[in-house]
Amino acid sequence: MREITAELTARIAKHLQTIYGERGNELLPQIVQLVGDYADRIPSSRGPLWSERDMALITYGDQISEPSQPTLDTLRRFLSERRLEELFSIVHILPFCPYSSDDGFSVIDFRQVDSRLGDWPQLRQLSQHVDLMYDLVLNHISQQSEWFQRYLQGDPRYANWFIAVDPSTDLSQVTRPRSHPLLTPFATPQGERFVWTTFSADQIDLNYAEPAVLLEMLDILLMYAAHGARVIRLDAIAFLWKQIGTTCLHLPQTHAAVKLFRAALEAAAPHVLVLTETNVPHTENISYFGDGDEAHLVYNFSLPPLLFDAYVHGEATPLRNWLSALDAPRPGTTWFNFTASHDGIGVRPLEGLVDRDRRQRLVDATRQRGGEVGMRKLPSGELSPYELNITWRDAMRTPGGDDPYLVQRMLASQAFMLALQGLPATYFHALAGTPNDIEGRQQSGQPRSINRRKYHLGELNGLLSGDAIQSAIFRGYCELLALRKRQPAFHPDARQRVLETANPSVVAFERTSLDNDQSIIVAANFATSPQTWDSGNCDVSRGCHDLIADSEFDTAQPTLEPCQIVWLTTS
Repeated sequence: MREITAELTARIAKHLQTIYGERGNELLPQIVQLVGDYADRIPSSRGPLWSERDMALITYGDQISEPSQPTLDTLRRFLSERRLEELFSIVHILPFCPYSSDDGFSVIDFRQVDSRLGDWPQLRQLSQHVDLMYDLVLNHISQQSEWFQRYLQGDPRYANWFIAVDPSTDLSQVTRPRSHPLLTPFATPQGERFVWTTFSADQIDLNYAEPAVLLEMLDILLMYAAHGARVIRLDAIAFLWKQIGTTCLHLPQTHAAVKLFRAALEAAAPHVLVLTETNVPHTENISYFGDGDEAHLVYNFSLPPLLFDAYVHGEATPLRNWLSALDAPRPGTTWFNFTASHDGIGVRPLEGLVDRDRRQRLVDATRQRGGEVGMRKLPSGELSPYELNITWRDAMRTPGGDDPYLVQRMLASQAFMLALQGLPATYFHALAGTPNDIEGRQQSGQPRSINRRKYHLGELNGLLSGDAIQSAIFRGYCELLALRKRQPAFHPDARQRVLETANPSVVAFERTSLDNDQSIIVAANFATSPQTWDSGNCDVSRGCHDLIADSEFDTAQPTLEPCQIVWLTTS
């Protein structure tokens, strides 16, 4: 067994102490043994954490299908034929295990690959072409899982794996991401039990106060590393620890669990990165960086709604204010930047950044564009917007008739995201320019389905070649990706400086490469009319080349066309 250093053992012991108190000492030898066993199985490798060539594609494992073929094989061939494996260094396969609901996020068996997608060999074959990101859906499990079924049958091994609560208990302080009841009744040999179900009646929360649960999920985390993951995403991690009388959100035991997972990976698989998914206000979100010992990557959750807000209003004051106040991540950590995702656009990350009226205008704009609004229940019982269910393409269009700026606005929003400090991620439906899937939403009955369309391969190839809007978005997006990966100034660790401008419709910032040899000025116009750009505290007087247009940029009186973005290098 590869020896685990005394420093890492001490860190693991410290985190166990935070989680379980003195009981943690009993668990320590088992965890050290487990980590050591995996360390012997996983090749030890540690290069640079990331570079400007790193970009992630977020997709379902069954995003593309064809008759009688494992969908992971179809995805691999699509990436190869479209040369996307040359553009994306990382492919995030959303939950690929057998599941019962929520498009994979209600896992039946964490150790298996859904047979419709393939099996572990298909993932290994894909990993020969791109690095992989896996989801660990560690807060909950399907009610169809063996674990929960054994619990319902009264198996003593699983007696404490789930959380049963007297329904008369005051749970009003618990932060709710949904509007349905927090507890779901189930029949057991001991009578009816009301079990904790944060996200749905089919997604049963695991009880991490039971050490066996933590040990089992740590084993699964390390198994994913052994199966070739470069990044492991901790889904819904903020809700992990439950303590009645608190919000049950971001509790110290939750942070300690993330640090424990990080320490275990550093010992067994030091090349694997931890990404936390916490769709919450910005100050809460960034707490998962810890002291540089927690997540390597944190979703930049405020970016998507602020970009949407800027285009809806034609001015970007909240976006610029947020960006100006955004501290650079400490060494060894960075942002995971994105616009669209399988969950739509989160609303909570706007808290403290826009006022209630402005937020409501985004809700109205979503409905005007054919989207829907998911709600959550506040402690007062009031319902509040939680997420905007809409594709990014439809979020970027103006309601009504033809929108002459749709493609321009769509690509400009992605160019803005791609240029920001951090590691960028592209959701498949943003890349493909997918419109709202109204039919899919009607068939499933779930609002999130509007942004989770699945394609047959022939249908998708036809759309990307024939549909004017989707083909234009796809081609333009691929060109942006190819351009971005060649710019040292877009290294995730490269410096970022927000530039002053008096025009509220324009946001500008500068990126400078680690060796100071390249500087790129990014300027975006969020209005549908030309805007003069007061270049403020940046020097564009020497003449600039716009990388996106591949042309010289007039610096005499800098003007940005409607919805235009530029990446300027000075000569």
